[in-house]
Amino acid sequence: MFEYAPALESRSIVDIRPSYGLFVDGEFTEGGGTPLKTVDPATEEVLSEVATGTDADVDRAVKAARRAFTRTWGPMRPADRGKYLYRIARLLQERAREFAVLESLDNGKPIRESRDVDLPLAAAHFFYHAGWADKLDHVGLGSSPRPRGVAGQVIPWNFPMLMLAWKVAPALATGNTVVLKPAETTPLTALLFAEVCQQADLPPGVVNIVTGAGDTGRAVVEHPDVDKVAFTGSTEVGRSIARAVAGTRKSVTLELGGKAANIVFDDAPVDQAVEGIVRGIFFNQGHVCCAGSRLLVQESVHDEVVASLQRRIGTLRVGDPLDKNTDIGAINSAAQLARITELTGIGETEGATCWQPDGVLPDRGFWFKPTVFTDVSPAMRIARDEVFGPVLSVLTFRTPDEAVAKANNTTYGLSAGIWSEKGSRILSIASRLRAGVVWANTFNEFDPTSPFGGYKQSGYGREGGRHGLTAYLKGASE
Repeated sequence: MFEYAPALESRSIVDIRPSYGLFVDGEFTEGGGTPLKTVDPATEEVLSEVATGTDADVDRAVKAARRAFTRTWGPMRPADRGKYLYRIARLLQERAREFAVLESLDNGKPIRESRDVDLPLAAAHFFYHAGWADKLDHVGLGSSPRPRGVAGQVIPWNFPMLMLAWKVAPALATGNTVVLKPAETTPLTALLFAEVCQQADLPPGVVNIVTGAGDTGRAVVEHPDVDKVAFTGSTEVGRSIARAVAGTRKSVTLELGGKAANIVFDDAPVDQAVEGIVRGIFFNQGHVCCAGSRLLVQESVHDEVVASLQRRIGTLRVGDPLDKNTDIGAINSAAQLARITELTGIGETEGATCWQPDGVLPDRGFWFKPTVFTDVSPAMRIARDEVFGPVLSVLTFRTPDEAVAKANNTTYGLSAGIWSEKGSRILSIASRLRAGVVWANTFNEFDPTSPFGGYKQSGYGREGGRHGLTAYLKGASE
């Protein structure tokens, strides 16, 4: 294995404030709750102190959003709203390096991913939705669809800036205003985005950002003047949100957990498949709701695929997220590391065989080696529960029917991957998989024009593409 000199991205590109307030009605203000500390998961260094929004703070934010919806953003010409989205997109591109460094510091993901995936895709979502702003008659809801009003949005810690773009861009393009609650462990890029809103001269109240923990998110979701709720996160929290809004007039989109199957047939090109497997499970430390965490390999090529996979994993570099050579960064928090450790321990207790590459992890921070479990049965928790970390479970199948049965043997239904040189086989298998997104001979490819979402405990509704716009609009019959 080659040794590389560190190629560190500079932290000086980012000016992190000692403390941050809430962003309400176009200005930063104090929060009424006890401030939260946000830390760098690679070093456990405290980066900043962030305000906690109370019920009263959320009420202020919702009222500001309602005023903006009624007085400025709602009555504005759709083409003019599009101009603001274009302006935001361009500012994100201009400040992409700053955002990428801050994202890696606050989240723990490798700078290569923040720089080359998250930020370009976030800007692309604003560009894409800007183009829709004056074309909403073609969404599919008839002529002159109307915005719903105030959107309450709660986003997770695994893709903080990208999830913000997935939520905010379609809401603004359709004429809604926003109250956004970022995750308590990764609020900093959302607060930097607030500065972009100011820089873009976005009318006050159109975007409001209220930081805090679970109680703050609950206040956003349950506020009686919120018209649309959008949540990405755990299935457990998604269930509580569904219960909270049941019987109200609120429209709800839930994008929840997953346990995706990556299906490798005996005619698949092994090297290409292995690259897709690695991308599917180790991208972003496995902190991906659609991660390919279950590998289904046809029996005849099982040994070859596993051996090639282990060789490839042995070349992955775990370390400093700001090092451009790093492949796998830090686990986002001590709590998430504890969950990953617990579930992998259960996997060994249940009889699965655990393999990890050689190497020493850093002394400080939250780290976990890329891990592969073989000899896994579908009944094991390692094959059923969402680990949300760099942990892969390998199962086998003999026939296409068995592959479909095992892939669908899950309470989730967010994504899947199929690896085969036979196009007819891919189409046949894909049509039988109960998954919202199915990739063919690739994995974890995203585009703002394509809808994303799941079935069963992976939630309901779609984000992205034309389908994602409909959740923020009322048709003539509503």
